[in-house]
Amino acid sequence: MDQVASEVEEIIEKQKSYYYSQKTKPVSFRLKQLQALKDGIKKYETDVNDALKKDLNKSEFEAYSTELGIVYEEISFSIKNLKKWVKPKKVKTALTHVGSKGYIMPEPYGVTLIIAPWNYPFQLALSPLVGAIAAGNTAVLKPSELTPTVSAVITRIISEVFPSEYIEVIEGGVETSQTLLEQPFDYIFFTGSVPVGKIVMEAASKQLIPLTLELGGKSPCIVHHDANIKLAAKRIVFGKYTNAGQTCIAPDYLLVHENVKEALVEEMKQVVAEFYGSEPIKDDKYGKIVNEPHFDRVASYLNDGQIVFGGKTDRDTLKIEPTFIEGASWDSPVMQDEIFGPIFPMFTYSDLSEVIEKVNNRPKPLALYLFTQSDEVERLINSSISYGGGTVNDTLMHIATPYLPFGGVGESGMGSYHGEGSFHAFSHMKSVLKQTTRFDMSFRYPSAKNGLAMVKRFFN
Repeated sequence: MDQVASEVEEIIEKQKSYYYSQKTKPVSFRLKQLQALKDGIKKYETDVNDALKKDLNKSEFEAYSTELGIVYEEISFSIKNLKKWVKPKKVKTALTHVGSKGYIMPEPYGVTLIIAPWNYPFQLALSPLVGAIAAGNTAVLKPSELTPTVSAVITRIISEVFPSEYIEVIEGGVETSQTLLEQPFDYIFFTGSVPVGKIVMEAASKQLIPLTLELGGKSPCIVHHDANIKLAAKRIVFGKYTNAGQTCIAPDYLLVHENVKEALVEEMKQVVAEFYGSEPIKDDKYGKIVNEPHFDRVASYLNDGQIVFGGKTDRDTLKIEPTFIEGASWDSPVMQDEIFGPIFPMFTYSDLSEVIEKVNNRPKPLALYLFTQSDEVERLINSSISYGGGTVNDTLMHIATPYLPFGGVGESGMGSYHGEGSFHAFSHMKSVLKQTTRFDMSFRYPSAKNGLAMVKRFFN
């Protein structure tokens, strides 16, 4: 056994002992830890901003609005509502259970594993951790090795705030992740790509470990002819090019009604200039691609269609301009996998039936965005297409409210979190029936006279 595996096993054994000591379960303890986490993040907020700038060139505004702010909101929302969430929920009992009481009791899974991605390396590591703490678990946190500066800050925060037998960060690459997936965790929460998600699910299945998979996919953006084009353009550009397109719920491709395509494209060009200037590659507010392999992958998609706007690249700074392309084939590489970058393939349609057919012929997307003023169109799209979650007349914003659970469906993931959804993700809902001792239904026993007749009466 190598040293990493030995250290990991020791950490998990310590966490199991800590969990079974019952220390994590009192609500007062959970609330104290959530507040301590928030205070710890506040202390290192400047370091988090600097790390996000170094690893992904995120501006302070983007870092706060898409990373720190969301984590703060998750913590505050959990602190405010936790006492309500943990209460056992009374349920009705059937006629066959006269005199008994039933309730559903949330209980933590135990020792949990959280594997975070690189695109929102702070938020997507800490938001699930909020749910794990609120539900009463211990946790091992594996941040992404592709954003090492952020990972180091996360390690500093967690090690200062929590003892390792309660919350621990384990940094490392693929081999470390593989070692972690071999361990007997009680729950796994993974955010990342579909291919890696399949590996995680296979590893979990070998030990029958329950899990949440937050994956991705090609999220369509539909702009109908009755949309507010000016506003749609601004909100689409915001959603597509935040973090240089490296967002799991970014609009991946555009389906625009043929009657408004030209107007929309012209508006989006103006918005790009408004957001990032005439040369976005030189704008310090505009993000970079995380590393050279991802840069080369995204840049290769420029060959899959005609460039309508943008297209400039700079490998030295790992930047690719906000780019629109048209004429791509539905079978081309840019339309096979999630782009995860600032290239936006555009297609036109004349009838919504075309949109429904095209989207439904592909794996179920993590997100869908629809721009329309018609309630009928909204109902048609939402009732005809399966997707994880989405927004009408905006992009990304459904992820930013703790009142809406966030998650995928089919190939885009399983399970959901945020707000109460995070508490439920890390909780087993235990069913308990408390039977009366004041009397007994003797007909249920095999020795009862006319027992069968009575049973039939109850169950009919």
